[in-house]
Amino acid sequence: MIQLQKVSLQRGHNILLEQADLTLHPGWKVGLVGANGAGKTSLFKLILGELHCDSGDLELPGGLRMSHMAQEVPTSDRSALEYVLDGDIELRKVQQQLARAEQEHQHARIGELHAELDNLDGYTAESRAAQLLSGLGFSHTDITRGVKEFSGGWRIRLNLAQALMCPSDLLLLDEPTNHLDLDATIWLEQWLRQYPGMLILISHDRDFLDNVVTHITHVEQKKLLLYKGGYSAFERQRAERLAQQQAAFVKQQQRISEVEDFVRRFRAKATKAKQAQSRIKELERMEKIAPAHIDSPFSFQFCSSDKMSSPLLTLSDAECGYEGKTVLNKSSLSLTPGTRIGLLGPNGAGKSTLVKTLVGDLTLCNGERHESDNLKIGYFAQHQLEALDMAASPLLHIKRITPSASEQEIRNFLGSFGFIGDRALEPVQNFSGGEKARVALSMIAWQKPNLLLMDEPTNHLDLEVRHALTLALQSFEGVLILVSHDRHLLRNTVDEFLLVANGQVAEFKGDLEDYQAWLLEQKRQEQKTEADAFSTAQPDEKKSLSATERKEQKRLAAERRNQLRPIKKRIEQLDADMETQHKTLTEIEAALSESTLYEAENKDKLKDLLQQQARLKQQAEATELEWMEQQEALETLEEELSELET
Repeated sequence: MIQLQKVSLQRGHNILLEQADLTLHPGWKVGLVGANGAGKTSLFKLILGELHCDSGDLELPGGLRMSHMAQEVPTSDRSALEYVLDGDIELRKVQQQLARAEQEHQHARIGELHAELDNLDGYTAESRAAQLLSGLGFSHTDITRGVKEFSGGWRIRLNLAQALMCPSDLLLLDEPTNHLDLDATIWLEQWLRQYPGMLILISHDRDFLDNVVTHITHVEQKKLLLYKGGYSAFERQRAERLAQQQAAFVKQQQRISEVEDFVRRFRAKATKAKQAQSRIKELERMEKIAPAHIDSPFSFQFCSSDKMSSPLLTLSDAECGYEGKTVLNKSSLSLTPGTRIGLLGPNGAGKSTLVKTLVGDLTLCNGERHESDNLKIGYFAQHQLEALDMAASPLLHIKRITPSASEQEIRNFLGSFGFIGDRALEPVQNFSGGEKARVALSMIAWQKPNLLLMDEPTNHLDLEVRHALTLALQSFEGVLILVSHDRHLLRNTVDEFLLVANGQVAEFKGDLEDYQAWLLEQKRQEQKTEADAFSTAQPDEKKSLSATERKEQKRLAAERRNQLRPIKKRIEQLDADMETQHKTLTEIEAALSESTLYEAENKDKLKDLLQQQARLKQQAEATELEWMEQQEALETLEEELSELET
């Protein structure tokens, strides 16, 4: 159990927490949300021991194993696989001791260390690390590359893999999906759901939070407020609390007004003086209720240009790629006003290549690209944040686009993006990643494009800005092409999906849940193909395998056995859950069969039982669906393992 009691925390002149209380229990998965600068990352540092309370107490259980995702970008010569393995510090320690013992021929010590290695699952460590890297989008050839060969975003993925590799009772993750694509986000979501320890997660991805966490802790007004459920449940509960708070505030203000009016009228009268003093004391004792501030500071829009043509842009038999290397073959696309497309596809399949081709940054290897005279493109990608003039202010960035615009007009516009007052005049170099992204978005919106191409626009954006972006894209009248790992954004802004995979661009007939099933099937096919490459049907053929191939076959078999354990454990848990749910449903249905329950005085009890029944049926259906998926995954892995061991 983690417990904060009357904790106050100050950074510089900024008070982040003041007399804050919070209790978290083992096994909980907690989403930590709040405005930027509210103190979420500082709370992580407090738990990690990098900061100390200014007052109050933080209690952590003894012997707690903690793992956290490093934010700094490493520059190491070590291979990606070795770097991830370094996350298991205890394993590395035993491996070093074993190497030293073998050099010194300490046979008894070697035996002891091999037993320790077995207890740490050391013999499957490499396959587990490779599995983590694969889930996060690294290819088989990537795992042997040096860390310094990867870009910044991929190095952060390595930090995440290293944190997951570390055995822990408490896992702290700060924005883990920021540099992930949709495939890797879905994989991480599934991994975290099976994580047995306590998870504290900072994230601005509401679907990710909904699918992973069991509780939400909201950092608000220097307090830590705990809510049960995912982010959607938190939104509902907070809205109800704020509505009640607002009603209480209005009622209190009315009472204060009445008391103050009484004091003004009767304070000077001797007969009423005692009563007036009593009212004054009532005012002094009254704990002031704050008004509910729930309005978002962001209210921007994407207005499309006045001139529109149909189609705005077409690709015909287009071959897209780089320097003669074709990534996408014979792709045809016609973009007419009102088209709203989400691009789906595995990492590296060509989504960004297609977007850059549509923008015109990449020339076609073959085929035709035709744009109308009225085409006006707005393009957002992460590299554009780096292209901002760090010495210039948001106002100057806009002024350079339209020198004739007045300063007040630009200030009013930037205010809708949260750059209010002097903030609009500050140099961009002092801004956070989220603020730089807002500058880039404001520059696009200012130019009123009729074709919006957005490649992962939500990286670094907090929940309030994501909500504003969703509303802005919903009302955009031009063409929208969106690549995003934020499923809530995709679900609420696009009307159709295109699947970019296997060198093709084709309509995807399904929703995001269908795409998740498609990804799972693709993974199974890849694993089967990989297993087939190292398995043979005839015993005499096996003899022809090289030593390297036999070693790889053993590695794959060990990996499959390692994958079986958590699936079997999850199936056992789901069996127990289904039994409990069935038993509870039987009890509720028995209670509902009682005729007295339908009498007027039992109306509330009947309503409560019906709500419980509906909720349990929904949970039972979800549990049964997951059980079937896990059984299917188990059978597939067992078949592959059987082939490898034959």
